Amino acid sequence: MTLSLFIQSLINGLNQGAIYALIALGYTMVYGIIRMINFAHGDFIMIGSYTLFYTIPLMVNAGMPAWLSVIFAIVICSAVGVLVETIAYKPVRKAGSMSALITAMAMSLFLENLAMVLFGAKPHNVQKIFSLPSVTLLGVALPLNVLLTIAIGVAMMLGLQLFIKKTKMGKAMRAVPQDRDASILAGINVNRVITVTFAIGSALAAVAALMYCAKYPRVTNDMGSMMGIKAFIAAVLGGIGIIPGAMLGGILVGLIEIFVKLFAPGWYEAITYATLILILLVKPSGILGKNVGEKV
Repeated sequence: MTLSLFIQSLINGLNQGAIYALIALGYTMVYGIIRMINFAHGDFIMIGSYTLFYTIPLMVNAGMPAWLSVIFAIVICSAVGVLVETIAYKPVRKAGSMSALITAMAMSLFLENLAMVLFGAKPHNVQKIFSLPSVTLLGVALPLNVLLTIAIGVAMMLGLQLFIKKTKMGKAMRAVPQDRDASILAGINVNRVITVTFAIGSALAAVAALMYCAKYPRVTNDMGSMMGIKAFIAAVLGGIGIIPGAMLGGILVGLIEIFVKLFAPGWYEAITYATLILILLVKPSGILGKNVGEKV
């Protein structure tokens, strides 16, 4: 492998990993608070992408930058996330993990089929979001568009980490999974915390949609399914429920995919899943997770 090819693959892997990491953060936030895997989370990216498809032309015609359409995507994705939590997930919170899991899978199928009814199964091409030149690094032409999406992903992840660690709502988010009853006694509105968590996770999916469409300007109703699975793998790989773990897992999955595609194009899916299985065999709690014995 030449140095130029290595650098190009590394940048592409980081770009893909940043997208997976942002989606994984949504998984890990919800799981960290209510111990639920929201399998419909990947479909929020699909919703954000369709929002970008329809709002980017409006922004461009108004003489504004195309990327500002992400504001609409954030608002719509957050609203859908809160609506899904209120209508579908809240009634089954106390019904057990299996009921919540089935509800999440059903909601994912519902959103995908609803999108097909509303927008059709035909792919939609998104207008160019960023128009930036390329820079040359060690003889490799690197598009600044890709570097910008990586920077956006890192900034969003660091911002979320600061929010969780420093703000009152962030501290409440950390307190609720530790002891929900004690949190209620301390004056924390658990329902509000869960709603805010879904809103933030869905907003991150909207930003991930911006990054994805900047790299792959194509929207379909089922685009969220596979990305959701990859992001779930990333969350478990890094340690689900741990924000830095979601970041690490996303970057690792992105790098594994790109470099395996380089050497064995037909094997990248299998090796991605095999990596997850290997990590779970060696360290079931994930790379950054801690093995905690269950109290009986």
